[in-house]
Amino acid sequence: MHKFTGGCDCGNLSYEMALTVDPASINPRACDCDFCVKHGAAYFSDAEGSLRINVKHKTGLSEYRQGSGMAKFLICKQCGVLLGGCYEVGNQRYAAINSRTVDRPARFGKDVVASPKVLPDDEKTQRWRKLWFSNVDVSFDKT
Repeated sequence: MHKFTGGCDCGNLSYEMALTVDPASINPRACDCDFCVKHGAAYFSDAEGSLRINVKHKTGLSEYRQGSGMAKFLICKQCGVLLGGCYEVGNQRYAAINSRTVDRPARFGKDVVASPKVLPDDEKTQRWRKLWFSNVDVSFDKT
């Protein structure tokens, strides 16, 4: 297991994760939609890994839905950092993390361009369920 921590600049949003694969084998996906380009985001995930997101102050969390509106982006209202994206179906939560938010260099592979906006909704959600973290826990310290 490869363990990493990360979060936003002010510390309101943080995470701990365990990857089951070598980070060098992961190529973060640089989404080419306007929203992600403007945030400079490139996402990574490990479907077999685990992710625990902690929110210190829920009032400092913005959950923005963009494009198809099926996934929500987690953004800190205090410092503006885009932490990642989440998709929920039933009681299952999936997530991908913005590689720019890892606390220490993870030595990922090169970013690759991804164009999920060209996929039909069912193909997007199928892709998320296959690639994104599926063992995701979100906790809130305060409202």
